[in-house]
Amino acid sequence: MSAQGTLRTVLRQRRSQILQQWSEQLTHGVTVSPHARLSSHELARQAEQFLDCLVAATQSGQPQDIHAPEWRSTREFLEELSRQRVLMGFASDETAGFIFSLKRPLFDGLLEQCGADARKLATEVWDATVLLDELGLYTVKAYQKTREDVINRQQQELLELSTPVVKLWDGILALPMIGTLDSARTQIVMESLLQKIVETESQIAIIDITGVPTVDTLVAQHLLKTVAALRLMGADCIISGVRPQIAQTIVHLGVDLQGVTTKANLADALALALRRTGAVFGK
Repeated sequence: MSAQGTLRTVLRQRRSQILQQWSEQLTHGVTVSPHARLSSHELARQAEQFLDCLVAATQSGQPQDIHAPEWRSTREFLEELSRQRVLMGFASDETAGFIFSLKRPLFDGLLEQCGADARKLATEVWDATVLLDELGLYTVKAYQKTREDVINRQQQELLELSTPVVKLWDGILALPMIGTLDSARTQIVMESLLQKIVETESQIAIIDITGVPTVDTLVAQHLLKTVAALRLMGADCIISGVRPQIAQTIVHLGVDLQGVTTKANLADALALALRRTGAVFGK
């Protein structure tokens, strides 16, 4: 019997034995994160699903090529497993440990199947090791991709939370900026502000940069792009929070802010906006 045939035979004929030994290792071994709180029933269910995928994949003519079409169900299972464990707080080594912990039960099965044939056993163990290492590596890659997606989504949500659009008065919106203004954040600022302009039918938007620590050429260009986008929507824009240091920096950089209304603080900007909308109070 070929090496590939022996592996298939062991997975089929000794499936129950391998599954029981593997489930026990998953439940009591170091591969389970204590804070993840996966039940023994859930671990056994996942182990059984993976063994089903593994048995089906190894029936093909290319049991070692995990990127072949026959391994699609196995890859999808590992991707979903990695996604779930990222969300549950597992580390990457704990996630990969799900695959690597199968080595001992599988090796024991190969030992029983090969008997005293040392050369055949060595070949079978090597092939099984290569296969499980490939699957473990694929699991880590799937984990990292999911983790990166989660981090990117959290960063996006933080950016959206850090750029709130506030309605100060009928027809007047304010966007207080805090922190560094980069290209990604500028895009979110423009999208949030333009959407709010449409929803509230406002005529004036105040962008307050009091909380922006520094203004360089790039930041100034971002502000100008936002102002231009607002004008295309038929709204006027006032930039407030232009402190003396920022004013000097803008002049030193040679940034042209002609046509852009600026005020030293938000109160002055709001007063100007009220006058422009006809809502004049007091003197």
